[in-house]
Amino acid sequence: MSDPAPVPAVGLDDVRAAAARLDGVAHRTPVLTSRTLDATVGGRVLLKCENLQRVGAFKFRGAYNAISRLSPEQLARGVAAFSSGNHAQAVALAARELGSSAVILMPADAPVSKVEAVKAYGAEVVGYDRYTEDRLALGTALAEERGRTLIPPYDHVDVIAGQGTVALELLEDVPDLDVLVVPVGGGGLIAGCATVARATRPGIRVVGVEPAAGDDTRQSLRAGHRVAIPVPRTIADGQAVSTPGELTFAINRRLVDEVVTVTDDQIRDAMRFAFDRLKIVLEPSGATPLAALLHGAGPAPGRVGLVLSGGNISTARFLDLMAG
Repeated sequence: MSDPAPVPAVGLDDVRAAAARLDGVAHRTPVLTSRTLDATVGGRVLLKCENLQRVGAFKFRGAYNAISRLSPEQLARGVAAFSSGNHAQAVALAARELGSSAVILMPADAPVSKVEAVKAYGAEVVGYDRYTEDRLALGTALAEERGRTLIPPYDHVDVIAGQGTVALELLEDVPDLDVLVVPVGGGGLIAGCATVARATRPGIRVVGVEPAAGDDTRQSLRAGHRVAIPVPRTIADGQAVSTPGELTFAINRRLVDEVVTVTDDQIRDAMRFAFDRLKIVLEPSGATPLAALLHGAGPAPGRVGLVLSGGNISTARFLDLMAG
């Protein structure tokens, strides 16, 4: 897959402006530590708990930042989005908070708990088959048909800037990190976080984590251009992406040092560890950085910041995965 260029830039000032818009709206999530985890991996680990963010994931940051920048006319017409769950919830809540409305394209196999949450925030849900249909084409057409502004899940400068506030907060609280480990789906979170890390902490190592069945970004970085893979079948539904975003890849190929992968079984182990030893609940996508650290796929020595990106999982799904 070839990449058109140039692409818009996202900088530290954009992230700081996003932080100002999110002040008092998004939660400043805690940074937790665990002596048990430190002893297990042989390093000092700082956990940025975005599972405790509004809607249960970091996605609220980018969605709110992007929608808050729309004109009154655009807000009146409403927004559209496509998402497997967390971005859907984030757009639905942000639209409601800003006096707008949302229609969300969601895969038919999206977790029921996420679909119900989107509807509870007041959004309309339209289904599709993620394995046979193109969500970008469908989502774009839906937005055009309804006269709404499309808020994509990652390939958007304001979304990326909003997600970057995760690292802005983490590095304000813990400025001397040696490594930052971030989950990778479409690449918006790590693009925003890497932008902040490189600008404020020269020499920091930025590592992404993907599910082994969905390593489109790792393959793309190795190839030097965006590649497409079959839609991944993985428990990490929030990272089931077939190709990196155009804008996110352009940023990540410059700023990210490495992308590692973890298996579904390793993700389950990390979810168990988080529940049993850290007393926090993580969804599979939110547990991938912890899985990488626990299983030696990511760096452990030094001071390591992990972004635990989300905790949106139903009791039934959690129990099913833990038993599987």
